[in-house]
Amino acid sequence: MKTKAKFISLSSILLSSLFLWFVGCGESGKNQTEREAKAVDSSTTFAYVTNGVDPFWDLCAAGVRIAEEEFGIKCEILMPPKGVVDQKRMMETLIARGVDGIAVSPIDAENQTPFLNEVAENSILITNDADAPKSNRLVYIGANNYKAGRALGKLVMEAVPEGGEIMLFVGRLEQLNARERRQGVIDELMGKPEQDLSSLEFVAVDSKNISAEGSKYVILDTRTDNFDKAKAKSNAEDAITKYKDLKCMVGLFAYNSPSCIDAIKEADKLSTIKICGFDEQDALLQAIQDGHAYGTISQLPWEYGYESIKMLKNIYEGNMPESKFVEKSFASVKQDNVAEFWAKKKEMAELGKSK
Repeated sequence: MKTKAKFISLSSILLSSLFLWFVGCGESGKNQTEREAKAVDSSTTFAYVTNGVDPFWDLCAAGVRIAEEEFGIKCEILMPPKGVVDQKRMMETLIARGVDGIAVSPIDAENQTPFLNEVAENSILITNDADAPKSNRLVYIGANNYKAGRALGKLVMEAVPEGGEIMLFVGRLEQLNARERRQGVIDELMGKPEQDLSSLEFVAVDSKNISAEGSKYVILDTRTDNFDKAKAKSNAEDAITKYKDLKCMVGLFAYNSPSCIDAIKEADKLSTIKICGFDEQDALLQAIQDGHAYGTISQLPWEYGYESIKMLKNIYEGNMPESKFVEKSFASVKQDNVAEFWAKKKEMAELGKSK
């Protein structure tokens, strides 16, 4: 057994060394800030790498396709089905093939930083949706997730003006965007002053029964599911059973609110538990239209895809942005504007799936 373990370890080291040697050879080994600026053409290839498989990313893909046609370049869209390992493997392949630029939504920025720095040595690297601020990525494109979280907190306060017990649901808190959203909701509900994104102070991820003097709200807990949708629904069911006075369930990732909706329907609690969410899954938009959910915050994801490819093009051509953070807008979707928003979303979803 010891011999086998040693062989596996040595093999891993050799494979890693070979990968680093391969991508370090040739023109692709230049640092992204040292590249010779040149105009994009039909041979230019960019890649858009998501953090998983979800209808949200089909909407982002629509923006990529619009940019691809507008700028006359080739774009690959890659969606890792199995998390960090798949995402890393996909990006290694892209670098080995000499792709000109990559826009990625890091799954675990803190632990991926060394690898992202390797990628940045061999291709133009930007982040979108979720950032890796300690890496050598050139730009982050995305909503200010802290402000978006505060906007979500405002929706909760509109949905439950009398106050009460609130439960948060999210895929994982290793992602910076998730922690920022959560902190925004907490600060808004607790009546805290707005923080600067660059120096956020986070409430501990395992904190329970969060309250503040003068606030009418208590945040009971934050349940995570690691992108397991069955677990997401189970978390919602457990919360409904455990907390008899629960007033509002808040989903921080796209699928969390639909999971809560299913659990609330099955528990016959649609009239007593409010739902507020993030992103724009059809089940949530339908619930908003029917009056079974109050509202959601949309990041207008098609803009992520479009702006990411546009940014890669600009950098490739030698036009660096003034700021490393390109802040995108977000929208509050409620019953009074859900029909118009949904029509736009359907148009983008079809485009994202068409190619």
